Parts: sequence; structure tokens; C-alpha cells
Amino acid sequence: MQSQNRMLDDFAKMMNGLAGTMAGMGREAESSMREKMREWVGGMDFVSREEFEAVKAMAVAARDENEALKARLDALEACGAAKPKAGKTEKGA
Repeated sequence: MQSQNRMLDDFAKMMNGLAGTMAGMGREAESSMREKMREWVGGMDFVSREEFEAVKAMAVAARDENEALKARLDALEACGAAKPKAGKTEKGA
């Protein structure tokens, strides 16, 4: 009976060691895959979130400025079309 308990104890220790080893291998594999993915994505020349947000803000500012300039141009054109040109006189008759 004693030898059977010892055999079960040894088997249980071996399984505990195996479980720990397998868990460690899993963590190491996950870490390795993450590193490989970072290298792969880094080589694809993506922009960072901060760079994207900065360019997005610049585009919004440029669009706002463009709309303001268009409104100003429309107002100037409307003002110019309403007034006849004073410097020209009709020649002829």
C-alpha cells in the first residue's frame, strides 16, 4: 500500500511540474508572438495614434479656414457685382 501511495504522489508531482512547464511555455510563446507582430506591424510604416490625431487637427483647421475664405470671397464678389465700375465710361456715339 505504501508503494502505491508513493507512486501516486510521484505521479501527482510530475503532473504539477508538467502543468507549470506548459503554462510557462504558453506565456513564452505568447510573448514571442507579440514581439513578432510588433516587428511586422512596425515594418509596415503605420503612423502612431498621436501622429494621426495631429494631422486630423491640421485638416480640420485647414477646412475651417477654407470655409471662412470662401465666405469672404463670396461676400466680396457679391459686393463687387452690386456696384458698377466707376472708372469706365462709354465711348462712341
